[in-house]
Amino acid sequence: MKNILRMRGALALALVLALFAGLFVDVPDAQAEYGDVVINNYSDKAGMRPAVFPHWFHRMRFRCKVCHADLGFKFKAGGNDINMVKIIDGQFCGACHNGDIAWSVENCNLCHSGKPGTPTQVHESTIQKLAQPAGAAKK
Repeated sequence: MKNILRMRGALALALVLALFAGLFVDVPDAQAEYGDVVINNYSDKAGMRPAVFPHWFHRMRFRCKVCHADLGFKFKAGGNDINMVKIIDGQFCGACHNGDIAWSVENCNLCHSGKPGTPTQVHESTIQKLAQPAGAAKK
């Protein structure tokens, strides 16, 4: 019985020390993988709003390799020549957004929801915290 009480006490002490040590560990900011990607390769010219790809939403459900290896998406906003013909043909987004796995292309406003004129970019993500704006004072 004494051994069990000692073991519980040691375990409780270890837990408290681990939690206390966690206060002093520098946790880095999240990376841009959870930001939205605005895709405006052809949208403005076609009179459509830019497509907004919620990377964080897809990343919660799938491993990186699903899109970036299996489907061939490059690791760069704007690095893929995505257009609606290819998507309808089952490439890029169309591999899943086919009406069976996820909604199909008939629901335009579900993807084309960006502010007109927004360039292709990673948007609303921590990557903007990583880059210092031009003319800003150096830290």
